[in-house]
Amino acid sequence: MAEITGYVEKIVYRNQENGYTVLSLTADKDDELTCVGTFLSVNEGDYLKLTGEMTTHAVYGGQFKVSSYEQTRPTDVIAITKYLASGAIKGVGEAMANRIVGTFGEDTFRIMEQEPELLVRIKGISERIAIDIHNQYMEKQYMRDAVVFLQQYDISMTLAMKIFNFYGPAIYEVIRTNPYKLAEDIPGVGFATADEIAMRAGIEQDSEYRLKAGLLYTLGQAVANGHCCFPKSELMEAAEQLLGVSQTRLADPFETALIDKKIIVDEVGGEQLVYPPAMFYMELNVARMLKNLAGHSFGSEESAKAKAKATLKGLKTNLDEYQSTAVEKALCHGVFVLTGGPGTGKTTTINAVIKLFRNEGLECLLAAPTGRAAKRMTEATGMEARTIHRLLEYGRSQDSLDGGLKFERNEDNPLEADAVIIDEMSMVDLPLMHALLKAVTPGTRLILVGDENQLPSVGAGSVLQDILKAGVFENVRIKKIFRQGEESHIVLNAHKINEGEYPDIEKGYEDFFLIKRTNSSDILGVVATLLTQKLPKHLKCDPFDIQVLSPMRKGELGVENLNKVLQNYINPGTAKAPFVEAHGCTFREKDKVMQIKNNYDLPWFVRGRNGAVVQEGTGVFNGDTGIIRSINTYASSLTIEFDDGRLADYPFANLDELELAYAVTVHKSQGSEYPAVILPLLSGPAQLFHRNILYTAITRAKRSVAIIGNPSVVFRMIDNMREQTRYTTLSERIAELYA
Repeated sequence: MAEITGYVEKIVYRNQENGYTVLSLTADKDDELTCVGTFLSVNEGDYLKLTGEMTTHAVYGGQFKVSSYEQTRPTDVIAITKYLASGAIKGVGEAMANRIVGTFGEDTFRIMEQEPELLVRIKGISERIAIDIHNQYMEKQYMRDAVVFLQQYDISMTLAMKIFNFYGPAIYEVIRTNPYKLAEDIPGVGFATADEIAMRAGIEQDSEYRLKAGLLYTLGQAVANGHCCFPKSELMEAAEQLLGVSQTRLADPFETALIDKKIIVDEVGGEQLVYPPAMFYMELNVARMLKNLAGHSFGSEESAKAKAKATLKGLKTNLDEYQSTAVEKALCHGVFVLTGGPGTGKTTTINAVIKLFRNEGLECLLAAPTGRAAKRMTEATGMEARTIHRLLEYGRSQDSLDGGLKFERNEDNPLEADAVIIDEMSMVDLPLMHALLKAVTPGTRLILVGDENQLPSVGAGSVLQDILKAGVFENVRIKKIFRQGEESHIVLNAHKINEGEYPDIEKGYEDFFLIKRTNSSDILGVVATLLTQKLPKHLKCDPFDIQVLSPMRKGELGVENLNKVLQNYINPGTAKAPFVEAHGCTFREKDKVMQIKNNYDLPWFVRGRNGAVVQEGTGVFNGDTGIIRSINTYASSLTIEFDDGRLADYPFANLDELELAYAVTVHKSQGSEYPAVILPLLSGPAQLFHRNILYTAITRAKRSVAIIGNPSVVFRMIDNMREQTRYTTLSERIAELYA
């Protein structure tokens, strides 16, 4: 490691959120040097001692990469003047800086800190301005001191800034008494981080704060795994293992959490279930709102049958009995659910429903959970379909005092439509369903479309399955396979798999085949060849449109390794091409990437043909995929174009939200459809290698499925019905209301 000292000549770039800074430093030897790193409130004129190493950037040349730094206040009048003139203190420009330093000289900072009332001697400084200068100066001092304090607990500067911005000077009390509040209040601070800080701060292992925080963290992890509640017995057992204390010792913290209304306990089916309050009330409200919608009548089924018959006569496609019934029920019921596997004609049925609604003069809105699913829905129906978030106008509120993010469409500003049709309902989690129903008023038809045999939503809940399980809402499951013949082995085999039958995978159909390989290195080679050469040529499509899927993340055939291998085949990069490394991943221009967590704050925009911005909004969501169009290492950001045409600029600080997407997990592929799917299968854990995973993977493909690996693994997956039980009680809440 090298050390250099000098004055900050110029701030070239600063990310205000995480402190990432590019600055020009005039070193003591009068050399000017570009330095990059994370800095806290550094300004032009500051005197710094930097530790780091010289690096050579492919575009910008030599840079000093800073790992740590020390800052001292400028002491000579030239440096003090430069510091104040830099904009470090809002409202103090070059002219005023000269007047202040001309009056107080090297004593300037002491005056600002201890005797700010003397600043009124300066022309242009009132008593109010003097107080403001003092407050700004002290705030910067508090921030520096707080970050130094936090860094003794091995907290990074980026995270330290987040913590200070939230708590301010109160951070000292929080760290000393209850560091576990950090896990509750600060995104990016989990229980493990808070626990490590607490141990360093001398908090006892059986502290009430720690035990309560551990219980809440365990329940939060259950929600992150898809549960809306958790059996008390399992919760206590998991918390016992996490915290290293007996369940007896956890009894009092559990009661405290109950009294503090951090949890709700309810007995369902003779079992005590523990809920986060938000999930408990969401289930109750979703059940109530569905019942209210279903309670609104739109005429008799006989009348609907007559109207549907007239509409169906004008269709080129003949509908079977189930499809015709579905069209009738969609017209006359407030809530209607249409389900069916691939190739059974769900899209044809929905198009008939839309035509009937149009004939009746009814306005329809269409939506799906993801951008790719919405795009597919638009192409299939000829009508605009939006993501549910965009349908509900999710973004930064113009009305709220804090400018927070919210769904603009809600009970006070409902959707204006006679019918709302939601596709890919298996992907919709409980919070999103709750937000949707708040914006749909009784008198509006709600049509839910999906395949209940798909994997459940990534987020908490099993909404579609629970609605069907309740057995009180009108629904039709269409069964007949319409896509038959030589070109539809994907559909036929998907249905066989769903019924527990083995497909004839070794015959080698053009659209559904298996290439037998018994070791992972051979499989990787075949996957790369298929993706880059064989399938694009055969299907006349781009390799970026073909998706490699895997049940797992880790291992040689997990998505993490697959992405590294496939990136080197498809987008290896060049010596001069810009790139950025983050969380062990290299991102290059033209890389295929996926958002892996919801970011409700990230702005996006859409450009028109002339390049002008024609639409703006906020929010990029888990599962959104796109292409990196540009990387600006100097500005420390990259630009992604998503599948639905939105563009978003990502600060490098947000790159932990992105992954390469040449290969994605089967879970992440939900709601998407690709020209071809490549599925490497050799071995894996039973909880991931089961029938539902295989079925979901195969039904993502439109024209071709290529399985590379061992056929016996395919058969074992079909035989394996093991799936994680999701603890939800929405169906019971619905049943209670109807009882």
